[in-house]
Amino acid sequence: MDLVSIFSFSPWMFVSSFLVLFVLIWILTYAVEGLRAMESSSRADGSTVFLEDPSSLKKVLCPSIFDPPEKYISLIIPAYNEELRLPGTIDETLSYLQQRASVDKSFSYEVVIVDDGSTDGTVKVAFDYVKKFSVDNVRVIRLGANYGKGAAIRKGMLHARGEILLMLDADGATKITDLGKLENQIKEYAEKEIIKESKISSGSITKICNISVAAFGSRAHLEKQAIATRKWYRNILMKGFHLCVLLVAGAGVKDTQCGFKMFTRAAARRLFINMRLKRWCFDVELVYLCKRINIPIIEISVTWTEIPGSKVRMTSIIYMLLELVLVRLGYGLHIWKIHN
Repeated sequence: MDLVSIFSFSPWMFVSSFLVLFVLIWILTYAVEGLRAMESSSRADGSTVFLEDPSSLKKVLCPSIFDPPEKYISLIIPAYNEELRLPGTIDETLSYLQQRASVDKSFSYEVVIVDDGSTDGTVKVAFDYVKKFSVDNVRVIRLGANYGKGAAIRKGMLHARGEILLMLDADGATKITDLGKLENQIKEYAEKEIIKESKISSGSITKICNISVAAFGSRAHLEKQAIATRKWYRNILMKGFHLCVLLVAGAGVKDTQCGFKMFTRAAARRLFINMRLKRWCFDVELVYLCKRINIPIIEISVTWTEIPGSKVRMTSIIYMLLELVLVRLGYGLHIWKIHN
């Protein structure tokens, strides 16, 4: 075979190359349109929300993250078909909060349960707690459909009243008493920043809620034990996922996926108006945003127990990787704007 025949470009090769190029352009166009749709959707998610008070059957206007704080702390719990696991978590959480409130009269709290379109008795369970503890202390926001854990947490954060805000899982995998660890680190950092600001602008009064800082619960100290108990292929997949997270969000946070994260009101305001992902990798997007808008992240080891009934499957890894790609494309192509 001579060189001419080797490098000749047949009509079939031309057509196939054209088809491949056409498919790639179509996929890219489709992805860009999807990213733009997510951008538009994120702007609409901050609309007015009403709460249902099951005691009075009246609708209560939900405040905005842009309003002044009315409580010391807000706890946001996303719930999707958590009829069985939610009561244990809420009981433990409210017991802890009530005990603190009885000791410290200045301590005020709210628990915001965000129902992510549950089809079981989750809403009834949640409303039972509203009736028992009043709509001022326990609130239920209903999304109306299953949008994803990220969407539920975002909605709760955008309509919470706390100076500091904590997201935690409905399964109670992390001990609620570890709240104090994150709280202390946030207060320590914020107080240092307040001292700095007071030296620069004498006479001004800065509150902790106006300092942007986040504290992430971490299970990194349990990694060796997890590797020893997981099957080999799960370890390979998880290592691959962690590598992808590193490429997208960068280094600095060992455990991005722990569902126990605390934010000052200023940090929550800046982060959650910009968050677009609604399901699997919203935690990674939060890390990415923290780095982009210079919000410090303090990572703190927490007590964690694996609770049966997890909704994460191995096939979820595929969706997670796709969402990581969306983060890179959305912000890299400047389709997703970072709003102040």
